[in-house]
Amino acid sequence: MLNWSNYMHADEQLVWQGRPAPRCFTFRRWRQALFGLVLLLLCCWWQYTGWQMRLQGADLLWCVIPLPFMLLSAYICCGQLLLARWEWERVFYALTSAQILVQCGKWQSRIIAIPLAQLNYQCMYPLGEHLGDLYLEAGNRRLTLRCVEQPHQLYELLKVVIEANQSADRVK
Repeated sequence: MLNWSNYMHADEQLVWQGRPAPRCFTFRRWRQALFGLVLLLLCCWWQYTGWQMRLQGADLLWCVIPLPFMLLSAYICCGQLLLARWEWERVFYALTSAQILVQCGKWQSRIIAIPLAQLNYQCMYPLGEHLGDLYLEAGNRRLTLRCVEQPHQLYELLKVVIEANQSADRVK
């Protein structure tokens, strides 16, 4: 796990930490990848047809036009999955006594910090018995913690915080 001490205040304590499940995080866009596969097959057929037309004396343009579409569909099919797996290496979640910390980033890691005092809404989207996405709102900021393993633990911890924030808002 990640050393969060650089991002915490002196009086903060680490309450919970985790990271996304690797397969869930990598394949969360599997429908797009499936669409990309169909698109890639169509583009390969288009490229083959253009090449056959070129062999029969047609313009070179028929071979060149499908290439960008093939590259795009290859990215949608396979590239996004590889990029998500590479991004997974840099994604960590933490809950401290004062804030939620998220390290993320594809090319360069960055830290997102949301003070617990600003949390006002959460929603859990189960992806399985022990897996889920947590959607959080803190004022006008929105954050989704993707593919959290054992999300019920974090959900219950944040539920107490949100209830305390809502009761404090009612008092004001």
